[in-house]
Amino acid sequence: MVVRLQNTIRDYAWGSRTALPALLGVEPDGKPQAEMWMGAHESAPSVLPNGDTLYDAVSADPAAVLGEETAERFDGRFPFLAKLLAAGQPLSIQAHPSRDQAIDGYARDEANGIPRNAPDRNYKDAWPKPEILIALDPFDALVGFRPLERTVALLDALAPAGFTELTNQLRDGKLREAFTDFMSTDRDTIRPLVGALGEAVAQYSGEAFALERETLAKLCADFPDDPGVLAALLLNRVRLERFDAVYLPAGNVHAYLHGLGFEVMANSDNVLRGGLTSKHVDVPELVSVVDFEPLEDPVLTATDAGVYETGCEYFAVQRVELAGAERTVDGVGPRIIACVDGVVEVLGQESAESLSAGQSGFASGPEGPCILRGSGTAFVVSAR
Repeated sequence: MVVRLQNTIRDYAWGSRTALPALLGVEPDGKPQAEMWMGAHESAPSVLPNGDTLYDAVSADPAAVLGEETAERFDGRFPFLAKLLAAGQPLSIQAHPSRDQAIDGYARDEANGIPRNAPDRNYKDAWPKPEILIALDPFDALVGFRPLERTVALLDALAPAGFTELTNQLRDGKLREAFTDFMSTDRDTIRPLVGALGEAVAQYSGEAFALERETLAKLCADFPDDPGVLAALLLNRVRLERFDAVYLPAGNVHAYLHGLGFEVMANSDNVLRGGLTSKHVDVPELVSVVDFEPLEDPVLTATDAGVYETGCEYFAVQRVELAGAERTVDGVGPRIIACVDGVVEVLGQESAESLSAGQSGFASGPEGPCILRGSGTAFVVSAR
């Protein structure tokens, strides 16, 4: 079957008030609209035309919805979750666990009797959360640890008072120690350091670190006593152009800053936060999952065929751009087809759906290849 999905918009405080309404072609309501979820996660599953949620449909008959191979491979769980993400303000400094870490953390939270909807619970499920973010407009983010020599050059250029110890730790290659030390520091101690950093950024007039200066100035003003501001010193500051992407495997420390993007992840809601947020922060747990290997170049571009090659076992993503033509798109297991501009028609074996910007369709695992036609751009997400 190919059907249109009805999707939930999450109103997190960091969400843009205009980006999603503009994409959907509707008037803003003045409230933040942060994420539109497309998939079968139990927290906010998409709804099928018959009124059932996609989560309930998968639970009732995994093989019929996912296909027998995918249902067996993922123990009857829908393997991925897609989102439209609209950041008006920075998201938290965060990382996601690996499969083994998620299983262990989930078991610990269950054994400790922490309710699954409790704000101080770290692990909502036993799945990892590798993810890809593809920019639909220019998108700003902090992604992965910057090579240490470049971070030392940034600190030397800014020369903020009180940062000698941090700079020396990085010169000695002690990234884990540096990150852990200041992320664990109390807010009263952090406040003067953030103030000194803000002053140094205001006085910096060079061009080599223009994006870093822009971000640090905002973070110092908005989060004057938050250790996450200092974490931003260590991370790659990237500005993605339309259809550029970042892939975030387990342990990658990141924070989305501003922009509209299409996001795909394993079907999990596990987030370990360290700062830039009023939500639950657990620094020791965050540090336990972090990958401290610096990332030279975080930006990922698609192949000529529009495929974003991540090697992820939970999802595959292809961008399909149509200009009146017709394309046959293969895929294994269930697929979500999300239109991000123009109008795209999705043809299945016995049904078809026309999608405009911001709308998405679902093709079940047994459906086979889909035909897309029209004039517009769509992302096709499959199990692989």
